[in-house]
Amino acid sequence: MLSAVTDQSNTKTILKRMYAAEAEYLLAGGPGSADFEPLAGHFSPEVVLHQAEALPYGGTWRGHADLERFFAAMSRTWAVFEFVEQEFVATDEDTGTAVVLTQVRARSRATGRELEFPILQTITVRDDRIAEVRPFYWDTAAIAAACTPEQATPQR
Repeated sequence: MLSAVTDQSNTKTILKRMYAAEAEYLLAGGPGSADFEPLAGHFSPEVVLHQAEALPYGGTWRGHADLERFFAAMSRTWAVFEFVEQEFVATDEDTGTAVVLTQVRARSRATGRELEFPILQTITVRDDRIAEVRPFYWDTAAIAAACTPEQATPQR
């Protein structure tokens, strides 16, 4: 049986370390500029990230290579994507599961539109690494619309 977390760590600490590494990665230029390995080390090699299909970066992303591609897709979608506020709503050390509520401020690269929205994530940690992430967006249609340029109406 896989252990959820070790005695030297806990789920919340592991996630805080990952969020700090993610911030450093993005500050260093993110995809195409920064070294992904320090961030990847916080995730299981078999990590699974489930994104809502309606999003520009929707789908299931598996493993470190896919995770790096996910960050590149996010970077192509958003000119700005910042965590305004973050709350650890619940953690269960027996299962290594956390529920994290994040308020996001973002600006679409394609349209320049800005929006704020919450994301509620369930995150599972196994053997001190993040094994699965399931983000739930309040309104995927609004996010997709903000990222989609309006089509010009043909003139008659």
